[in-house]
Amino acid sequence: MRQTVNFSAGPATLPEEVLQQAASEMLDWNGSGQSVMEMSHRGKEYMSIHAQAEADLRELMGIPSNYKVLFLQGGATTQFAMVPLNLLRGKDQADYINTGEWSKKAIKEAKLFAKVNVAASSEDRNFTYAPRQADWKLNKDAAYVHYCINETIGGVEFHWTPDTGDVPLVGDISSTFLSGPVDVSKYGLIYGGAQKNIGPAGLTIVIVRDDLIGQARAGTPQMLDYKPQADNDSMLNTPPCYSIYIAGLVFKWLKARGGLAGIHQHNLAKARILYDFLDSSSFFHNPVAREDRSIMNVPFTLKDEALDDAFLKGAQARKMIQLKGHRSVGGMRASIYNAMTIEGVQRLVDYMREFEKQQA
Repeated sequence: MRQTVNFSAGPATLPEEVLQQAASEMLDWNGSGQSVMEMSHRGKEYMSIHAQAEADLRELMGIPSNYKVLFLQGGATTQFAMVPLNLLRGKDQADYINTGEWSKKAIKEAKLFAKVNVAASSEDRNFTYAPRQADWKLNKDAAYVHYCINETIGGVEFHWTPDTGDVPLVGDISSTFLSGPVDVSKYGLIYGGAQKNIGPAGLTIVIVRDDLIGQARAGTPQMLDYKPQADNDSMLNTPPCYSIYIAGLVFKWLKARGGLAGIHQHNLAKARILYDFLDSSSFFHNPVAREDRSIMNVPFTLKDEALDDAFLKGAQARKMIQLKGHRSVGGMRASIYNAMTIEGVQRLVDYMREFEKQQA
């Protein structure tokens, strides 16, 4: 068992069982005499890995048959451009909800292609809450509505799915991908990077409804067009084979743990341990509105930021790493994705309690 507890926001910790299996198959996958890293993506061995990964993801999420699953590259950041390029479909306007750093990046990119209406924003309270839909000012002529389901940096999560009627809803699900059940049918498109809950960096997953494919903006490069990607089963060029292989192992790991309903209960239990301590402490503070707190990314500050370095050094000495907050907001951040154990979170809380007593 690994002794180090990794609270990185991504690339993030992976299930130990998955890493052990990947290690055992590193030189020879399933008697093929090859590592997955060495396989032709057109060969029968890799093709079986690719197909099984998609089938398991569809089963886990209950993805309807009229949705395509794309295994792409370029990170979720490339989707900031691909979404408007593909979903404007002759229109020139799109609605965006601004809840933090990743929302702002998506908005900036979309402005290259469309008139962006920021239908709601939580900037008035330093991005510490999710705006209620009753306060959204949606544009009836918008081609789609985009929001970030969970802001990794700010630790704000939508625990409800917006209703946008006939206007397609687009969700950046990077930080909460597979952390709990999602009703895919409520979305036109969902996308996310894999390097938080699913696998190593290099894989981006897009789940898109069939009717939204095939109307890309004129001049869109084929690599940024969902239709040729879908028509070629995500193999328009060489896909991120090894990342897809690891993702497939994670999908099987999740199925063995009771699927998304099972892992969601595990994640709620972990988050409750950490938030209960934060709420009981006068030394540590989480700034996010309670009803909008992320169960994946938990930012917190110390009473005196001059103690930040001492806190981090103490954590490092106890083999707890990657707790420093994002450079844009400072403080601390504990990312407690699917593979994080309850024991790992309890270890952090025990240390925080000890540190608070020492500084009292």
